[in-house]
Amino acid sequence: MPGLILYQRDYCHLCDQALAVMAEARTPDFDSIWVDDSDELEARYGTRVPVLRDERDGRELDWPFDAEAVRAFLVEKSA
Repeated sequence: MPGLILYQRDYCHLCDQALAVMAEARTPDFDSIWVDDSDELEARYGTRVPVLRDERDGRELDWPFDAEAVRAFLVEKSA
């Protein structure tokens, strides 16, 4: 499902947990972007990571989320 981005940080245990949850939810292909590399992204997502974003419609799913929430986010996206 193109257009999914997981915003995360280096050395972030919550981001590692989010990746595991997304694997459990069988999330389709997504890109990872590290907010540490950008002042703009740091300002926007610095305290919120990990965040799953749908680039096509701008929806975001903030941590904490579980596999069920990710699946619902994906279903809502395709509806």
